[in-house]
Amino acid sequence: MKLNKIRRCTRCIMDDSSDKTIQFDQNGHCNYCSTAFKQIGKVYFPGKEGEEKLERLLQQVKISGKGKKYDCIMGISGGLDSSYLAYLGHKWGLRVLAVHIDDGFDTEISKANLAKLIKATRFDYEVVKPDAVQFNALTKAYMKAGVPNIAIPQDNVLFAFLYEKMKEYKIRYFLAGGNFALECILQKGNTYKANDVVNIKDINRRFGSQPINKLRFISTIKREVDSRIFNIKTVRPLNLIDYNRDRAFKELYDFCQFEYYGRKHLENILTAFIQLYWFPKKFGVDKRTSHLSSMIVSGQMTREEALSELGEPLYDEKKMAEYISFVKEKLELDDKEFNKIMLAPVHMHQEYKVEDSSVLYQIFRSIHKIVDR
Repeated sequence: MKLNKIRRCTRCIMDDSSDKTIQFDQNGHCNYCSTAFKQIGKVYFPGKEGEEKLERLLQQVKISGKGKKYDCIMGISGGLDSSYLAYLGHKWGLRVLAVHIDDGFDTEISKANLAKLIKATRFDYEVVKPDAVQFNALTKAYMKAGVPNIAIPQDNVLFAFLYEKMKEYKIRYFLAGGNFALECILQKGNTYKANDVVNIKDINRRFGSQPINKLRFISTIKREVDSRIFNIKTVRPLNLIDYNRDRAFKELYDFCQFEYYGRKHLENILTAFIQLYWFPKKFGVDKRTSHLSSMIVSGQMTREEALSELGEPLYDEKKMAEYISFVKEKLELDDKEFNKIMLAPVHMHQEYKVEDSSVLYQIFRSIHKIVDR
């Protein structure tokens, strides 16, 4: 049997091995990097214009915080992006409420980095610990459902907590660590949004072993309503600076001895398992292509350097064995059930119940009309 040849972009390193949405032009350039390059100067401002935009943003954030305990809120994972943003927030003199979700999967190096960062910034720090039994059972249900994005419970619980805290302290600005420089290219296939609570509940109903009444979620509608009524603004300050990965790590080390933990998103054992094992083994997706291609677009890496890094082993076998063992223990999976899940057919989130987009559209229109009056 003749295998189809994998086609790779001639400018970045995205390929069509696991992505039906990728397209190539006559030069062999893919739609991902073509779109990303067009966004420089529209979304990403690494120069003088960004400095001016950042100054205006910081003034607005500080004005919004007058008479309040905090100027803004940040979610910090222990990873580079959110940690560097927290460091910058300290440099900018912002009064930040830092929030972290402790789902029981933080690596030891991540725990140490978080402790050092909070000590150095002196930010007020709140940690949400979702009910371990229900959270782990829900994550296990996602694995049994065979869907790509099994980090949805983790993400949704964090945002639900963030929004509650923003309302409690009347905080208008959520400073997010998402950024163009390291994330301008993200594969569109094999993923799903985190706010679809209908999908969460249906997957748990079909595959879960526990109720989820002790877990706090935020739906797409709830997030939109809160954003409009409480005038909540989500901004990405890292898009207004020349954000460089290696320089950021160095600055963080100089600031609080922040230690390098490995590649992007590997500060959490569950996330590392998803990125390095779940996606490649179940869906044939190597997330490194997105991360490295983003760095090509932002000028932090050449295509040759990216291909060289892509050629390295995806993970250390011994370390991954430890991670898998930890995940099995947490989720109460024996070897037989884990292997059955890994060998089972894959499914997309849309194969289960999802939010009705037409209903959402009508609700959003009604919300906007009411708030804008």
